[in-house]
Amino acid sequence: MRTPVTLLLELGLILTALSVLGAVARRFTFSPVPLYLLAGLALGEGGIAPVPAAGEFVETGAAIGVVLLLLTLGLQFSLTEFTVSMRRHVPSALVDLVLNAVPGAVAGWLLGLDGVGILALAGATYVSSSGMVARLLADLRRLGNRETPAILSVLVMEDFAMAAYLPLLAVLASGGPWWQAVLGVLAAVGAVLAAFAASYRWGHHLGRLLSHPDAEQLMLRVLGLTLIVAALAELVHATAAVAAFLVGLSLTGETADRARAVLSPLRDLFSAIFFLAIGLSVGPDELVPLLPAAMALAAVTAATKLLTGQYAASRDQVGRRGRLRAGTALIVRGEFSIVIIGLVGTVNDDLAPLVTAYVFVLAIAGPLLARLAGTPPRRLEKGRYG
Repeated sequence: MRTPVTLLLELGLILTALSVLGAVARRFTFSPVPLYLLAGLALGEGGIAPVPAAGEFVETGAAIGVVLLLLTLGLQFSLTEFTVSMRRHVPSALVDLVLNAVPGAVAGWLLGLDGVGILALAGATYVSSSGMVARLLADLRRLGNRETPAILSVLVMEDFAMAAYLPLLAVLASGGPWWQAVLGVLAAVGAVLAAFAASYRWGHHLGRLLSHPDAEQLMLRVLGLTLIVAALAELVHATAAVAAFLVGLSLTGETADRARAVLSPLRDLFSAIFFLAIGLSVGPDELVPLLPAAMALAAVTAATKLLTGQYAASRDQVGRRGRLRAGTALIVRGEFSIVIIGLVGTVNDDLAPLVTAYVFVLAIAGPLLARLAGTPPRRLEKGRYG
């Protein structure tokens, strides 16, 4: 089999550029995510150095990157304690929904969008990027912080909400009947609840099934199972992110520690590809004209996410600095907002450029604000929270 020379060259240049940008970011102790996004903007269509041959690989790698980010994040925590945290943060989920969906709905109404457009923009402003937040927590070394379980609880409940929201939006955008939308929502929510129950009830058997003394075997088993579970979740219009996170939560003890060690290099590679892909999806010519409106909406919803995170962390009796870190960590929007505009872009031509510009603004500003929020003098502990 002959591999196209152009593909190899473009991938080589992409990885080299990401390496340089990552080194620069770490030299100044901030997350490389904004630089990866800007690199994607430069390498995309209409940028200064397009890479068309690598587009398909980057798109596939981005999907794997989200799965790996949430899988390795789940490996940091125990399922039992995370379940307790989820129950405590139901009020946080309601505050999150009201504070962050309402500004998008109001903006859609002011812009004269139809009902589907208003619903889509509300969803885009509501949901944070699980993948970006996971990378931020790792980059800023906050996985062991007291506010982190509150952040993750909010993220997972947002992903649960997306399991119901996306099938509903897809049917409404296509003009389908109401009963089809209801069936889609019930199927997606049922699948997510079943997966969570199965993980809670039989998750402890999973570690014994996947464990192996050979690192390569462990990596192949954990990654293979996670991708299968993620695919099944997407098949019923649930989210691959939640599925991957649940697999990670189900693994405990030495198996989880070893899996995290062998999967970390893959996570770093494909997560960088994921952030690059978001930048590649944006055309500079469509981004610039809508920046003022996107920045105004971003300013409002950055403030509401900050309030959301502070409220959620306060429920865990986290101190003032921890509440600020929680709020800034949730500001970034990303993959779900892109999916939303993909569902309705053909029926709302004005919505896609606005949401794309909005996502790009917060995907860059969010990590910078999270970095400025500061880190604690020392981490509470290393390894798993609990």
